[in-house]
Amino acid sequence: MIVVRMAVFALGVAIVLYTVISAVRTVVLPRGARDELAGFVFQGLRWCFAQGLRFTSTYEQRDRIMAFFAPISLLLLLPTWLIAVAFGYVLMYWATGTEETLLQDILISGSSLLTLGFARGDTLVQTLLEFSEATIGLMLVALLIAYLPSMYGAFQRRELAVTMLEVRAGAPPSAVEMLQRFQRLHKLEDLHEMWLSWESWFAEIEESHTSLSALVFFRSPQPDHSWVTAAGAVLDTAALVRSTVDVPADRQADLCIRAGYLALRRIADFFDIPYNPAPSYPADPISIAREEYDQACR
Repeated sequence: MIVVRMAVFALGVAIVLYTVISAVRTVVLPRGARDELAGFVFQGLRWCFAQGLRFTSTYEQRDRIMAFFAPISLLLLLPTWLIAVAFGYVLMYWATGTEETLLQDILISGSSLLTLGFARGDTLVQTLLEFSEATIGLMLVALLIAYLPSMYGAFQRRELAVTMLEVRAGAPPSAVEMLQRFQRLHKLEDLHEMWLSWESWFAEIEESHTSLSALVFFRSPQPDHSWVTAAGAVLDTAALVRSTVDVPADRQADLCIRAGYLALRRIADFFDIPYNPAPSYPADPISIAREEYDQACR
């Protein structure tokens, strides 16, 4: 029986440590690190949302529904972590208890985790476990509270650039529309400043959308806005300027293109999205047909 209790206690410790590491990896670690527990929450809720999308008929309806996906997923992380920690401590209370029933162990774990204090253990070991569980519970809540301002700060900086792009490129943004507007204003030479600002934007996107990976799923306030289509429009514009438009060569456009595809590749790597890492022309196909390019030139 002692061996069984030791094994159960070790299992409880492992569950708690795994959950704490999951929270640290998701919220604290300043680099792109995938977490299985957070991924399970997001994928499970995504399946639920997919069932609801079957009853929609327009993009606007789907967009209104999917706007709730990322916030709800983010909020579900906290109860998921708390439930996992509580379950791990239930196992530890049972392993260190004497005559308590499983229900009593559950009450002690819930009381300690939520700092309610209505149930207590009988031994010194259980008292120490209660203190540690209460500390972990408070830390998890504090981590998520501190995580949200960083998340929404990065979201606002991303969307500011996306919204400002509508003035220059329309909605949804188009490379041809952007070049036409700059030409009408006799401002084609001012594209240099745009390449500078969007190079910085791509660098920030690469960092924030891997270290704060939930940001990828946060949709823009307007249904015809998207950080993905905005990035594509800017890269298309830079490519047209460097290849087709008769303006003085600006190497900053090349740097913007490189910053863009590096950022998008690293985000794709994080989410296991396949792409060709070394495309060659004309052997490998591209998504833009020759007819589309000729129409853009006209």
